[in-house]
Amino acid sequence: MLLKLKNYIEDQWIEGNSDGQILMDSVNGEPIAIASSSGIDFEKMLQYGRKVGGNNLRKLTFHERGRMLKALALFLTERKSLYYPISYMTGATKADSWVDIDGGIGTLFAYASLRKKFPNQPFYVDGDPSSLSKSNTFIGHHIMVPKEGVAIHINAFNFPIWGMLEKISVNLLAGVPAIVKPATVTSFLTEAVFKDIISSGILPKGSVQLICGSANGILDHVNSQDVVTFTGSSQTGRQLKAHPKIISESVPFNMEADSLNCSILGMDAVPGSKDFDIFIKEVHREMTTKCGQKCTAIRRIIVPQNYLSDVQIALSLRLQKTIIGNPNNEEVKMGALAGPIQLKEVKEKIIELSKLTPIVYGTLDPISVVGADGKKGSFISPILMLNEQPFKYLNSHELEAFGPASTLIPYNDLDEAIAISKLGKGSLVSSIITSDKSIATSYVLNSASHHGRILILNESCAKESTGHGSPMPMLVHGGPGRAGGGEEMGGLRGVKHYLQRTAIQGTPDMITQITQVHQYGSTGNETEIHLFKKYFEELNIGDMLVTAKHTVTDVDITNFANLSGDHFYAHMDATSLEGTIFNQRVAHGYYILSKAAGLFVDAKKGPVLLNYGIDECRFTKPVYPGMTICVKLIVKEKIEQEKKSEDDIDKGIVKWLVDVFDETGDSVAIATILTMVKKKYPSI
Repeated sequence: MLLKLKNYIEDQWIEGNSDGQILMDSVNGEPIAIASSSGIDFEKMLQYGRKVGGNNLRKLTFHERGRMLKALALFLTERKSLYYPISYMTGATKADSWVDIDGGIGTLFAYASLRKKFPNQPFYVDGDPSSLSKSNTFIGHHIMVPKEGVAIHINAFNFPIWGMLEKISVNLLAGVPAIVKPATVTSFLTEAVFKDIISSGILPKGSVQLICGSANGILDHVNSQDVVTFTGSSQTGRQLKAHPKIISESVPFNMEADSLNCSILGMDAVPGSKDFDIFIKEVHREMTTKCGQKCTAIRRIIVPQNYLSDVQIALSLRLQKTIIGNPNNEEVKMGALAGPIQLKEVKEKIIELSKLTPIVYGTLDPISVVGADGKKGSFISPILMLNEQPFKYLNSHELEAFGPASTLIPYNDLDEAIAISKLGKGSLVSSIITSDKSIATSYVLNSASHHGRILILNESCAKESTGHGSPMPMLVHGGPGRAGGGEEMGGLRGVKHYLQRTAIQGTPDMITQITQVHQYGSTGNETEIHLFKKYFEELNIGDMLVTAKHTVTDVDITNFANLSGDHFYAHMDATSLEGTIFNQRVAHGYYILSKAAGLFVDAKKGPVLLNYGIDECRFTKPVYPGMTICVKLIVKEKIEQEKKSEDDIDKGIVKWLVDVFDETGDSVAIATILTMVKKKYPSI
């Protein structure tokens, strides 16, 4: 009896109530599982996510959510060896599976670390405030809070683990629950990992739900607070994007679709050079990794006309050496397509393409494979086609065979290469292999409008390069036009996709209270105890110290110049001021800041551990000898710090507003400085 995959609905494992779809082992063609979602109430599923999952996640701060992701990543790391044997049944080799399994877990780690870029609050203050009035009694700011909906992730079959983890890591950090709908054909691998996610007990109830099988009808119940992401064919994506509910509710819809990515060999990368060899290696890798089933794979190989024969020979020889077969065999470098349906579709696309662009390497006939039956499994030879007239035969730029298939295309000059790259009408990624800075610059500036990411690859970075086809968590993954027009990941940018940005207006005091960040012009709270004598927990936003005064003298200016070695004319030579903005010797800006520190510092040993840096500093008015300065030191923001080890000191970072003003009350310098401050009570 075949294993029947389960759906995870409202924190319960539920089987579909129909026979469902039979899922096949792509290596031997044997049935391994049944997937069905029949009988699921999608409306209740969404309501549960919004009510239970959303409420639970929004109670947590960004730091708490990030630590939750880290714990989950560590838990899955301990169990990852269990996922590899299952992954092999999808046709993926060990190296392919590493990208999917370890890469997916790595994304969890990456977004867990990103928590440090956010405050230890359930909301995020975005950008800088705006003064909206002459006297600064009325200001504006932007605040971002989690959407009160559900992220619906409709994923592709090629990366059953990474596809899920790279998406949920972002929405969970943002404080939004998710419904994961993997492609049915490889959902047995997604389900295996998902079961461990649930069994870990790390995520709050309602945080994630799973559909193994069809999700037809789920979009009928979305609302304006939900977010939908889709990875798959552009045809299906456009249909979903045009759903009446998506349109009427203005639901954010992120699409990553077909992408006829290209790689360009620069004119300077002559045959026999190291850059030429790097190009051949990179194209080969992108054609054979995951059996070419990558949305970032190189589909168009654009090379100088006079290097065409060299590239064809070198690439064909490398493809010829590629061992194809059972992924369980470590000698195998290319496995199988994900199943018989994919095999049929890829062959049909190649047949269509080859009508105008002949096959110059490979065959569509059954092939001999290692450790498996080439006829029973979903195996295929790598296919290399040739399009010598890329502006005439456009199929190469319009039709994608989602397998180990790519097309050689010659170009005569860089402008022509750029024009050919744009014929794809938008891609996730393109790459150019060159060591010539002018070639690289021209390509990037003239083609960036049509690509979501561009890799400039050469000998200098090849060893550490993540490669043409590897999206990175801190960089955007997506592309314009045919590629879907969406963006995923991208560090902070990706998290913000699940947050609502709202402009808030009011007095500096009111905006300070809401944001928990002191705004310039807000009323400070003078305290009797010196602020440097207070522990991290004892400091409050707006706590203020007003220092003693100091009158700046010529001696101060001279001494600082001699100490610093900065003898700039305006500080030292009153005879050289004609035509400048100064009417007499002026105090160095950094002297003013240094003196300010001398005025507000408490010299005795206390909770302040060290100076951590300066975020911003502006000198707003010249200070001349005889002028008197005073300082307002205000607690601007508090940032929690986590202990790096058991022996580490419990501490946090305090941002201070330093407002230096003269006897007229005008600010002469404004800075934000950071100190590391000890906590009074140990962390639990």
